[in-house]
Amino acid sequence: MINGINHITFAVSNLEKSLEFYKELLGLKLVARWPEGAYLKAGETWIALNLDPECRSEPSPDYTHIAFNVSPENFPRIKERLENANVQVFQENKSEGESFYFLDPDGHKLELHYNSLDQRLNWFREKKVPGYRVD
Repeated sequence: MINGINHITFAVSNLEKSLEFYKELLGLKLVARWPEGAYLKAGETWIALNLDPECRSEPSPDYTHIAFNVSPENFPRIKERLENANVQVFQENKSEGESFYFLDPDGHKLELHYNSLDQRLNWFREKKVPGYRVD
């Protein structure tokens, strides 16, 4: 049985640019690096950056993305830092709570979010979304 996410790997085209993005803008902690990659931590989640000549430069057209959890107190500060860095936004927030949807330097879709799964489930219940059920 799966009991969690072990790590997330992003293929990157420029390691220095990606390290600056993930360390300086998002505040992830660098724990190791080598010429072709690096490991960072987002809370307890391990993020791997790996140089890859096949790395795409355009975002995927679908909704797939990684959401980083932030505290409600830190959300406005991090969002403002990203906006001031002119990150590309890939969609406006349409869900409950605060979310900010943006791209990293290689077009990976990311989100800042601070609500819990329980808050999301309650939001669906309160909106009485047709066909919604909790298992």
